[in-house]
Amino acid sequence: MLPEKPRGFMAFTRELAPDEAPESRITHYKEFVRSLPPEKIREQAYRCMNCGIPFCHSGCPLGNQIPDFNELVKDDDWREALRVLHSTNNFPEFTGRVCPAPCEGSCVLGINEPPVAIEMIEREIGDRGWAEGWIAPEPPDHRTGKRVAIVGSGPAGLAAAQQLNRAGHHVVVYERADTPGGLLTYGIPAFKLDKAIVFRRIDQMKAEGVEFRCNAEVGVNVPISELDPYDAVLIAIGSTRSREMDVPGRDLRGIHRAMEFLPQQTARLLGKPVQGPEILATGKNVVVIGGGDTGSDCIGTSIRQGCKSLVNLELLPRPPLERAADNPWPQWPMILRVSSSLKEGGERMFCVLTKRFEDDGAGHVAALHAVKVEWAADGNGRRAMREVPGSEMRIPCELVLLAMGFVAPEADAFIAELGLEWDKNRFGQAIKADDRFQTARPGVFVAGDARRGQSLVVWAIHEGREAARAIDLYLMGRSDLPAANAHGYAEI
Repeated sequence: MLPEKPRGFMAFTRELAPDEAPESRITHYKEFVRSLPPEKIREQAYRCMNCGIPFCHSGCPLGNQIPDFNELVKDDDWREALRVLHSTNNFPEFTGRVCPAPCEGSCVLGINEPPVAIEMIEREIGDRGWAEGWIAPEPPDHRTGKRVAIVGSGPAGLAAAQQLNRAGHHVVVYERADTPGGLLTYGIPAFKLDKAIVFRRIDQMKAEGVEFRCNAEVGVNVPISELDPYDAVLIAIGSTRSREMDVPGRDLRGIHRAMEFLPQQTARLLGKPVQGPEILATGKNVVVIGGGDTGSDCIGTSIRQGCKSLVNLELLPRPPLERAADNPWPQWPMILRVSSSLKEGGERMFCVLTKRFEDDGAGHVAALHAVKVEWAADGNGRRAMREVPGSEMRIPCELVLLAMGFVAPEADAFIAELGLEWDKNRFGQAIKADDRFQTARPGVFVAGDARRGQSLVVWAIHEGREAARAIDLYLMGRSDLPAANAHGYAEI
């Protein structure tokens, strides 16, 4: 029998279902995260303390009403929990799989106990909604006669499209790839996000009236002038220009950007043609440069392809195991994390600076030469890097994958032809817009990574929802679309 709600966090400890074992899951590309029995999930919902001030709200960019849906799951009212979750998040089955859960970093219970398993509960609510048939097309009751073009069908574009369509506008989404979904389809590997999960949402949106036009790259094979007849345009093209490495030997064969490598494996799984020269890790010594999510995705994919060895290089120092004194709750905890892919194999090295790539004599990479570095505060209190004498190393490799982040959207055509402006950010640059998502061109809006720089799927959904409301206000003078409640503690 479950205890009274106020004592739930005292009665139950944090529990997640064990993932499929690494030695088993690396033999396939299917999702390997398992579920707990419904009663066990209810126990995890019981751990939510119904705080007077739920700081998890501030950690979630979408402002998800986390104590509310936990209370409903605790009471076995899954359908109402889904309604509450959908009121702030269009795609809980996405965020429940690929979000790093900044909400859990701000959970009040997490001050001195393992936090509530919010991400798992969110995923289970979404999955149950689909399994029970509670998620179905919701076409609008009326049409406004206004037409909106959305360029890009990643999480920001999809969220905006669904919101604007439900407000009654006719929405057309332009996608340069052969299938909608943006990074949800071709960026995130299938073992983290099964593509059938993405496609069923897209099918729902099509049934609601959203029109998708694929193989349509605006500014390339679709003239920008095609956007002129629309009443509003939203640019949601992400930030896909990769950070480069300017070292000798970069032009050797066998050195590729992560987003040249990852989409190819998804295309194979979908039975679609591979774009560009084929890149495979099979039988090769692989080096992945970059320690973020994209680097982790390259690791998991390389291991599944049967690489001979794998080394992951990170320029920055190894994070601490626990919060540092200058990283207090409810900030995002900057601690050491081991991704699911790193648990599958490979060697991880911190404080390593790549100096050059070695030619095998035939124009192909044979090794990476690097040096260890140390980080210390300079006279201005900023971290400065210095090379460690005598720490030079040579790492044999036939495939190098660059996963060092993204610096800008591929928006040159929009900047030039629409008269838009660049805006600097901590990563590089993005398309400039005001706090209403409006660019320098009236009627042209921007959202997601294209506006704020590379970020999380959950931030992209937030941006898409907020931009949709701004566009609805621009078109109609009023809007019934909800405004988000996000405070931005989760700036990770």
